[in-house]
Amino acid sequence: MKAVHFGAGNIGRGFIGAVLQDSGYHVVFADVNSDVIDSLNSAGHYRVVEIGEGGITSDYKNFSAINSMLEPERLRDELVTADLITAAVGVNILPRIAPAIAEAILLRQLPTPVLVMACENAVNATDSLAEEIAKYGIDHSRMIFCNTAVDRIVPMQDAELFPDVEVEVFSEWVIETKNLEIPLRVPTAKLVEDLQPFIERKLYTVNTAHCAIAYLGQKAGQTTIATALKNPEIEREVAAVLEETSRALVIKHGFSSVEQGDYVRKTLERLGNPLLDDLIVRVGRDPIRKISRSERIIGPARILADSGREPKALMALLQAALEFEIPDDQANLDLHHQLLFLPTADFVTLHMGLSPSDAIWPFALKTTEAAKNKLRV
Repeated sequence: MKAVHFGAGNIGRGFIGAVLQDSGYHVVFADVNSDVIDSLNSAGHYRVVEIGEGGITSDYKNFSAINSMLEPERLRDELVTADLITAAVGVNILPRIAPAIAEAILLRQLPTPVLVMACENAVNATDSLAEEIAKYGIDHSRMIFCNTAVDRIVPMQDAELFPDVEVEVFSEWVIETKNLEIPLRVPTAKLVEDLQPFIERKLYTVNTAHCAIAYLGQKAGQTTIATALKNPEIEREVAAVLEETSRALVIKHGFSSVEQGDYVRKTLERLGNPLLDDLIVRVGRDPIRKISRSERIIGPARILADSGREPKALMALLQAALEFEIPDDQANLDLHHQLLFLPTADFVTLHMGLSPSDAIWPFALKTTEAAKNKLRV
C-alpha cells in the first residue's frame, strides 16, 4: 500500500505520516521545502518522540520524500499509483496542490478510486480540496473524498533534532465514513458517520482554547502558552471562553455537559503541559483565518447569538485577536491596516463573513469598532 502525503512538516512526519506507516503504508512525503526533503532523504529515517507520561520513541523508515516543486513528474507518477492521498499543508495551500492531484487522476489506470483526505485544522477541509480539484474537470467517481479531524499538539522544536520530531502523547484522527466505499486500513483512526460534531468539538474547544491563551496572554504581557495559562486572570478568561463554546456545542450537537466538561479539562491539561510549551506569537499567527465565519471564535459565537445569548467572552477574545501583534509579519500589518481604514461594517463582512441578518452582527460590529479605537490610540 502506498500513500502520498503533502506536507513533510511536524504534523506530517509526527502524526499523519507516522500513523500511515504504522498502518503498513509506504508514505511518499511531498513538500516544497528543499532542506526538509534533502534531510529526510539523507537520513533515511526519523524518530517521533512522544513527550509526557507513557510516551514512547518510534523510528520510521518506510517513506520516501519528493520535492514537489523540483520533481513534478516523479510526484505525478507516485500520485498515479497511490492508494491514498493526504495533506497537512494548511488550508490556504490546498488550492496549490489540487492541479498535481487532478493531473494524476486523469492518468490513473487502477480500477479502484483513490481516497483523498485533507488533514487540516478547518471545518470540511477535504470538501474544499475536492472543489479545487473539480475545477480541472475531474470525474469525482475516480476519487473518494472523506472529511477528517486531526488533533495532536506539536511543541516548539529543537532545530538540531531535525528530522526527528517531538509530539504530545495524545493524538486523535477522526474520519467521516459517509462517502467511504473502499476499505480503509488505518486501525487507530476513529470512524464516524457524521464528522461535524467531532470536528466542531475539537475546533471550538482545543483550537479556541489555544488561540484564547495566545491572544489574551499577549494582552497580559505573556510570551509562551504554558506560562500564560498559569496566570490566574488569563486562566479565568480562557475558562469563560470555553464555558461559552461548551454551551454552543451542547446546543448544536447535544453533547452532554458532563462529557464536554471532561473534554475541556483534558484540553487545558494538554495545553498547560510545560513540556509542550509554545510561543504565543507562533500559536496566534494567521488571525485573519481564525476570525472567519465558521472558525474557532465566530463559529461558536454565532451559535450562541442565534439562541438569544450574548457571547461576551468570545467577543472579548475577538477583540484580542484583532489587536494581536506579530512583529515584522506583513499579514498581521495588513490586517491592522484594513481594520483602521476600512469601514467597520465592510471589515466585518469581508473577514468574518457576516451580514446584518446574522444575530451576531451587532456584537461583532461593536467589538470590531472597539478594537479599531484601541489601535488608533
